Amino acid sequence: MIPRSRKARWTVAVIGLLLCVAVALGAFAVVHNRPGDVSNPNVAFEAPTTSTPTPPPRGPRRFDWPVYGYTSERTRDFPLGTAARPPFPLRWAVRGTDLLEFGPIAAGSSLYLLKNNGALYAIRRRSGRVAWRDKLGHLAASSPAYWRGIIFCTLLEGVKGTRQGRIVAVNAFHPRVRWSRTLPSRTETSPIVIDGTVYVGSEGGRVYALRARDGLLRWSTNVGAAVKGGLAYHRGRLYFGDYSGRVHALDARTGRSIWSVSGGTGAFGLGGGKYYATASVAFGRVYIGNVNGSMYSFALADGRLAWRRGTGSYIYSSAAVANVPGVGPTVYVGSYDGNMYALDARSGSVRWQRRAEGRISGGIQLIGDMVFYSTLNKHTTALGAATGRRIWSVTRGMFNPVISDGRYLFLNGVTSLFAYDLQPDAPRVTLTAADRPPR
Repeated sequence: MIPRSRKARWTVAVIGLLLCVAVALGAFAVVHNRPGDVSNPNVAFEAPTTSTPTPPPRGPRRFDWPVYGYTSERTRDFPLGTAARPPFPLRWAVRGTDLLEFGPIAAGSSLYLLKNNGALYAIRRRSGRVAWRDKLGHLAASSPAYWRGIIFCTLLEGVKGTRQGRIVAVNAFHPRVRWSRTLPSRTETSPIVIDGTVYVGSEGGRVYALRARDGLLRWSTNVGAAVKGGLAYHRGRLYFGDYSGRVHALDARTGRSIWSVSGGTGAFGLGGGKYYATASVAFGRVYIGNVNGSMYSFALADGRLAWRRGTGSYIYSSAAVANVPGVGPTVYVGSYDGNMYALDARSGSVRWQRRAEGRISGGIQLIGDMVFYSTLNKHTTALGAATGRRIWSVTRGMFNPVISDGRYLFLNGVTSLFAYDLQPDAPRVTLTAADRPPR
């Protein structure tokens, strides 16, 4: 008979061994058994028209890049009337020491940049002159949004150590706070404004709809898990993913859930992952990457899974989606495996795959026929959208790479913002008094 003390030791040892095996199997499952690729060809897909997208207006009219991703669908596609090619001469730089994880937006003659230390900067597009700055809070990790003379910002922490987020509305032309609302939990959602309502998500699992002019709460909905990425909007609905691995469609007017789906899990019930990326909406689908290493496409109507395509590692990157001339509807996304992927938007099949200079964490941006990304080892690169061939690269930037107004290319460095001449012969963007939105 085994003595009780020895039996207890054996029991502890066996339990410890089983725990070690379980941890090892779990780690193996997450790393090596991510969800397999899926293709459901019968899921509805809206084929694009043959017409080319109209480039944004230039010349005497005002120019706005109002939200992260450029459009309310967050497609990250900025068309150009004429293809641009290097050299892109450096025009100006606004240098700093605080991290720039997310890039600026543009409104009128200015860029608006929210640094990770919670400071909002207004920077003149042509000269790089800092018109004003205002410290809104302690910590931020998002891009602002613009609507009718107001800049909207979200803060992870309004005050250091509180773990409470904040939404702040600031006058676009001088640093006056119009309204501010403290949230019970942190928020790093890049806001979006539709028809006078600003929408954000939060780490507490709630989505908020606030009246843009005064911050009045229109509705809030609890989706059950942290919402990190931005909300995409299309035809009265909001689309986004959460940290439980579910993708949602909400009625933008009421906050009512229309559908909520999971993209599927890997071996041992693991690998379902979390959605950090901002969703993109195009062609009757919502496209979003997951930290389980897969890119997903769901039907807008009912959330049915259209396809799932795996990469070699996490996808934090927000995808760019466009109908590329000569190629067709394509999804561009970067992965922590150090590759850029161009995927067929209908089927998820790989059009091309290119090795990047390092891991890709930030979003992808199309400027004309060039696709831009930044890597964590401080490179920003432009590839041909149709071919994946390298066009231009600089050793600046880590996260979200660039925006443009058609004349200049604004590059989001690690701690500094840079402007390059994208098309030096393009008409200069100027403003008249009539062009400026009301104060």
